[in-house]
Amino acid sequence: MPPPLPEVPSAPSAPVKLTMEAAREPFHKAGTKGTPVTVGSNHIPICCKNEAVYQYHVTFSPNVESMAMRFGMMKDHRSTTGEVVAFDGSILYLPVKLKDVVSLKSVRRTDNQEVEITVQMTKILPPSSDLCLPFYNVVLRRVMKILGLKLVGRNHYDPDSAIILGKHRLQVWPGYATCIKRTDGGLYLSVDVTHKVLRNDSVLDVMKVLHEQSKVSFQDECTKELIGSIVITRYNNRTYRIDDIEWSKSPKDTFTMFDGSETSFVDYYSKNYGIEIKEMDQPLLIHRPKERSKPGGKQIITGQVLLVPELSFMTGIPEKMRKDFRAMKDLTMHINVSAEQHTHSIKQLLKNIAGNAETLTELNRWGLDISTDLLVTHGRILPQETICLQSSSYVTTSDVSWSREVGRDACISCIPMNIWAVFYPRRCADQVEELVSTFLKVAGPMGLRLERPNRVELRDDRTETYIKTIHSQLSREPNMQLVVCIMTGNRDDLYTAIKKLCCIKSPIPSQAINVRTISQPQKLRSVAQKILLQINSKLGGELWTVNVPLKHLMVVGVDVHHDTSKKSRSVMGFVASVNSSLTRWYSRVTFQAPNEEIISGFKLCLSAALQKYYEVNHNLPEKIVVYRDGVSDGQLKMVELYEIPQLLTCFQTFPSYEPKLVFIVVQKRISTTLYSCSADRFGTPPPGTILDHSLTHSDWMDFYLMAHQIRQGCGLPTHYVCVYNTANLSPDHLQRLTYKMCHLYWNWPGTIRVPAPCKYAHKVAYLCGQYLHAEPAIQLSDKLYFL
Repeated sequence: MPPPLPEVPSAPSAPVKLTMEAAREPFHKAGTKGTPVTVGSNHIPICCKNEAVYQYHVTFSPNVESMAMRFGMMKDHRSTTGEVVAFDGSILYLPVKLKDVVSLKSVRRTDNQEVEITVQMTKILPPSSDLCLPFYNVVLRRVMKILGLKLVGRNHYDPDSAIILGKHRLQVWPGYATCIKRTDGGLYLSVDVTHKVLRNDSVLDVMKVLHEQSKVSFQDECTKELIGSIVITRYNNRTYRIDDIEWSKSPKDTFTMFDGSETSFVDYYSKNYGIEIKEMDQPLLIHRPKERSKPGGKQIITGQVLLVPELSFMTGIPEKMRKDFRAMKDLTMHINVSAEQHTHSIKQLLKNIAGNAETLTELNRWGLDISTDLLVTHGRILPQETICLQSSSYVTTSDVSWSREVGRDACISCIPMNIWAVFYPRRCADQVEELVSTFLKVAGPMGLRLERPNRVELRDDRTETYIKTIHSQLSREPNMQLVVCIMTGNRDDLYTAIKKLCCIKSPIPSQAINVRTISQPQKLRSVAQKILLQINSKLGGELWTVNVPLKHLMVVGVDVHHDTSKKSRSVMGFVASVNSSLTRWYSRVTFQAPNEEIISGFKLCLSAALQKYYEVNHNLPEKIVVYRDGVSDGQLKMVELYEIPQLLTCFQTFPSYEPKLVFIVVQKRISTTLYSCSADRFGTPPPGTILDHSLTHSDWMDFYLMAHQIRQGCGLPTHYVCVYNTANLSPDHLQRLTYKMCHLYWNWPGTIRVPAPCKYAHKVAYLCGQYLHAEPAIQLSDKLYFL
């Protein structure tokens, strides 16, 4: 063996000169089609007066485990670092430049051990860097606090300006959802006007009502009504989710304080908040906080929180009220504010910030200067689309509605209704007679052939009666095409039973109609037209389409809904077009456990849809466009790196098949609002308004589209993020195709907020997650039975 080579002493490495990180060039994502228009948004430009933000790595030798101790030691050296710091335990951000390496000394107070702290500069960041956003948002939270707003959850509210709705025992707190973010246009403060609905009823009040209604099954009823609800404790404005009820404990029980002393709940609230608890025999509510990871990756698991029902107030809109049209009208009047009111509230907040010396000092610490005006920029209105029926077509008008036309012209294709049945309780006989005769009158112009139905009168309206009768009729008449059920009142149990029978056990399209819907003679004609259009869709008929120039195209919609029967299980709805005119749809549903990836079901559905496409067209699609709903910003990378590569393996099951794939994420729950602007007045933008610059993501190809007509409230666009595009569709192609897709939802003769396949996927996932709790029969997969 050769002798080891002598070690050559390495020359000391020259220190690397740090330069400021360059900002990335944004993608080319602007389209050109359409009419230019001026639009405003709820984003306020922020100017950074600091030249840079300096990032330092802090090491403690010997190591200091305790975070509190680390913070304390760094606080002792404010004379070196300055008063303005952002420190998370290991990384330090300062608006000032220190020497490249700074050595500091501290003493650990627990054992008087001397600790050497090394502060080394690692990066020079532009002040608009993503790494600076977390501490800018901490500054923003302080600003909101200085203005006297209360933090509830993630948003700030003003309880002093609460709107009291005494009649409904509710109060509405106005507030703001704010955050500082970086987009293609730079740094912006995003402000959304938000409202918190609080009830005047405590959880104890709700329990008392439930006790009056059902003394025997009281505990079960409480569990059903309360678990999963969000409550607020007014003494500290904190919100909690009720996870369980501890029936064996009461406010007389004791718990251990931080200092190790024991105290009862009664004494604790009396001493700390001056609150006297009146009801001594009430149980306690349990909230289990989620596991939170602290910097350094250590999991901190906190125990359960016990709450007193008397001091916990319900939030949100009560279920009973949701079904009360007048009550909801009273409430939405305060919550759905117009563009004018929305912008007024935002300007008021900006005025309060600018007029307060303390808030300006706070912002100045990091050199932040918030403009006093909302962002106003240029957008476009996309060209209007042509709606095609069987032998007529027309260009949409500015309100993008074609309800009159579909009622008087023939649909693309109609399924003759030869054998169908109507099931109804005896007291609804007159309304059923009227409905059937109106059906026969309005069917002709719409191109529908309709025979008289088998009318089956039920002796009562019990769920069991409906199910037994429908089942025996289906056994007697194997060629039955459709089941129509007339129901009285809001009967979820009956609706569930009918859908389980008609979607799983004996697959057949079904239509449930509430008798109230058909009880107003002056509205019956238009109601009958809408029901017939829906029935035609459910039977496999085709209503209308738009012209899509892309050939050999498949459009897919995917959405996820959470199963109500098993809280942790989720349902994925999948809908794909299987013909060139985008008028035939194939749907599937898959259930998955909480730890199971959505992708396994996704691949299964896509393979089945490609098979179906081949059956219909005798070839496979060359381009597949997937609209995937239900993905947040934080999950985009996961979709790009994991979901899409897995999806591509699907195509290997078909010999030498390599289609082009476009994958677009659809985001509805966003805080961006768009306004139309003219002469300093803000309004709602017209349908087809698009914004593809300034507020877009710096990392993705994306755009905002307002496809629908706003009747109440503000202009909430939908955000589309193109994560994958091997078809090389241009921004114009992506935007136009998406807008066209928003015209194809057959339950509404107008545009909707998301592409039709997404809405269909949502409908099928909702039906299965809310009512069926199982996969529907495969025989129904080529029909829109879930509309």
